[in-house]
Amino acid sequence: MSAKLFLIGVGPGDPQLLTLRAAKILKDARFVAFLRKPGTTSMALGIAKDHLQPGIALSPMDVPMQVAPQAAQNAYDLAATKISALLDQEKSVTYLCEGDPFFYGSAMYLFHRLSPAYEIEVVPGISSLGAASAAIPRPLVSRAQHLKVLSATMPEQEFEDELLTAQSVVVMKTGRHFLRIKNVLIKSGLAQNALIVEHASGAEQAVTPLLEYKGDCLPYFATILSFKGNGSPEKRGLE
Repeated sequence: MSAKLFLIGVGPGDPQLLTLRAAKILKDARFVAFLRKPGTTSMALGIAKDHLQPGIALSPMDVPMQVAPQAAQNAYDLAATKISALLDQEKSVTYLCEGDPFFYGSAMYLFHRLSPAYEIEVVPGISSLGAASAAIPRPLVSRAQHLKVLSATMPEQEFEDELLTAQSVVVMKTGRHFLRIKNVLIKSGLAQNALIVEHASGAEQAVTPLLEYKGDCLPYFATILSFKGNGSPEKRGLE
């Protein structure tokens, strides 16, 4: 049997939200790879560690958190090279990814580099979006309503244009863009009912109304959810 790469979505933070499929693969894993910010521990490994067997080979891969995208691309190139070397030796590799592999997940960059040459199984995970909605708790959309997922890294005018027709909005990758995004949401009338969810489902989970948040930036694992109206099921057509 040829070697296989497993791209595992380990969920948003709570180890109990790991899927049964992911847990089964982790139990049999022998070579486990994951990304981390240099000098830090891996959140993905922290979620998955109780499902891993003692003595397995762990392969941390550092990705610098820099504005310039090329630094991250170089890190993904190196990670793909290390993983391909194991696969070429007929050693299957399990890669850990926070949340879901294909929802702003680092695994997508490895998939792009390795899928032409190797067999890959993508195991979906509960995303930060689902965890944040549950943390509020408030439904995102119902019936004929629509949801927009926007990145804070979008050009400001494009971001504003998207808000014009938004009913429910999820803003990802806010971080250092927080004050700019906050001002745009205020301008668009979407700040009053907006909430910030930090570390959804994790031990450090916190929910704060956008207009009450005191900081100038948000942590990496933070999501903004905004609704037109008060967002209640009755007001938004949920029957």
